[in-house]
Amino acid sequence: MHALAFGVEGSEDKVNVATTRPELLAACVGLTAHPDDDRYKKLFGRRGVTPVFGMPVPFFPSAKVDPEKGTGLVMVCTFGDQTDVEWWQEQKLATRQAIGRNGRMQPLSFEGSLASEAAEMYAPLVDLPIKKARAKMVEILRETGALIGEPAPIEHSVKFYERGEDPLEFIPTRQWFVRVLDKKDRLISQGEKLDWTPEFMGARFKSWTENLQFDWCVSRQRYFGVAIPVWYQVDADGAIDFNKIIRADLSKLPVDPTSDPPPGYSAEQRGAPNGFVGDPDVFDTWFTSSVSPQINSGWTLDPEQHKKLFPFDMRPQAHEIIRTWAFYTVVKSMLHENSLPWEHVLISGWVIDPNKQKMSKSKGNILTPGELIERYGSDALRYWAGNARLGVDTAFDENVLKVGKRLATKIFNAAKFVYQQPGEPGEVTEELDRAFLHELAQLVKRATAAYDRFDYSGALSETEAFFWGVFTDNYIELVKDRAKSGGPGAASAVGALNIGLSVLLRLFAPVLPFITEDVWSWKLRDETGVPSIHRALWPSVDEVKSRDGLMDLTIAAITAVRKFKADAKVSVMAALDDLEFVVHPSAVESIKSVLSDLAASSRVAEARVTTSDVLGPMEVQVNAKLSST
Repeated sequence: MHALAFGVEGSEDKVNVATTRPELLAACVGLTAHPDDDRYKKLFGRRGVTPVFGMPVPFFPSAKVDPEKGTGLVMVCTFGDQTDVEWWQEQKLATRQAIGRNGRMQPLSFEGSLASEAAEMYAPLVDLPIKKARAKMVEILRETGALIGEPAPIEHSVKFYERGEDPLEFIPTRQWFVRVLDKKDRLISQGEKLDWTPEFMGARFKSWTENLQFDWCVSRQRYFGVAIPVWYQVDADGAIDFNKIIRADLSKLPVDPTSDPPPGYSAEQRGAPNGFVGDPDVFDTWFTSSVSPQINSGWTLDPEQHKKLFPFDMRPQAHEIIRTWAFYTVVKSMLHENSLPWEHVLISGWVIDPNKQKMSKSKGNILTPGELIERYGSDALRYWAGNARLGVDTAFDENVLKVGKRLATKIFNAAKFVYQQPGEPGEVTEELDRAFLHELAQLVKRATAAYDRFDYSGALSETEAFFWGVFTDNYIELVKDRAKSGGPGAASAVGALNIGLSVLLRLFAPVLPFITEDVWSWKLRDETGVPSIHRALWPSVDEVKSRDGLMDLTIAAITAVRKFKADAKVSVMAALDDLEFVVHPSAVESIKSVLSDLAASSRVAEARVTTSDVLGPMEVQVNAKLSST
């Protein structure tokens, strides 16, 4: 912080001003203090005098000043920060732009009787970069006695360019703006009408809108982009009149004003007196991407189609561009059609590396998917993405791709097992098969509900847990002997296996589209007449007839047998000479209805059931004896 001694016009008085930007002293155009600050009330309406340059500047009150910061008297420059811009606009202050677009100090014009002396004092700063100019200005202040004491270090907030290492500077240029500050309340209301997933992301939209401080600048000084379709008239003296705008004919868009002449002019009149010049700027990226729903629906090219498709149902995007893509899409939709652009907004997180840094090209920590797809397959990569929950960042973990590849392989093998059964599928009549279908129906309910609330990772988790925990690890093991036996229960088992596979394939299809499509083509394409699984109907509870609760009891029973064998340190395929299931009295009939399947899966000739009142309705204990042969 630098303390500078300013004069007060018409007196010998001095006032001290503390600033972190002494290099902008020549650009000082005002001095302000809090209206209730007794130290400076008497100065309001008078003029101060800048040290070194001797330029008169007005004193004015502002409630934005913190009386406790520095000396309580603030130097207003063109431009040191955003508040300077606001004061400059409010007070209609002079413009003396010290920093040029190249980031160096540029020549200035001074007024009044001391103009030549001021220009002479400023000359050593011209063309210096900002930091060197600051050091040079401090040297001049020290030599002239205008510096009070020595600069003191402080800690304060400074806005930096997100992709650079230098603070932001404010440079006045001609730009195109869309007015949004006067529409804050309407925009907040529009944001509140949207269905945000996760819900808390809506608060980010509202916070951004509430804290807007500038209208939307839509012009950019770049080479690539959509040209702003306007020209400006050139007067008889060859000067550009920016107030006389020539707009493009809507039917002629797109046009490039830097190469196309405007309506009523010829190319030879470009830059000539009484001619025209084209606007050299292009639109901000968000100005065009913010109409992506309208572009995709046909908008002006196909109005009838646009009416049918707009507004859209859903916008998926990441959280860091809520303030840009989401916000500006809402703005454009409201301004053009007084409508929301979509009903739902799905907000994802970032992909982060092992060091919890966002993966991006600029950081050099990205992975291209080609090698990963080659190694694990496309489904495995989609499986990893499908496990990412909305609204939170997701670390890239190659182990998840390995799990995805294993799952795709297991789907392939399970489908081979189901379709290799010798018998034809029949009506599901056996109690265990009906119990399996009941659990399958509950899965369909849970997965469908998850997708309805856009929780695709939850739907995947539910489906995957059922596939491993119920279908492959238990149900298939329980019925495989019966399915190939040719007995009266075989058709029931094969029928339930086919229903289970069909339903599970469709539940997996949104995340694992390739393996499910392949398996669908083996048999179900011809059976259903549906050429692709991705055109098949979503599974419904009505597809299955079921029995409540039995599957959990059966899994508890077979799990108890497996634990007995594991404790005995023998294979799960080891035969038993004797097997007794102990259950609660209320579970006797249920366990008896699946006893033959349990016996076959446990590798015992026959099993029996006894009861115990101390067990819960879904608890099972076993007493068994290993085979001696």
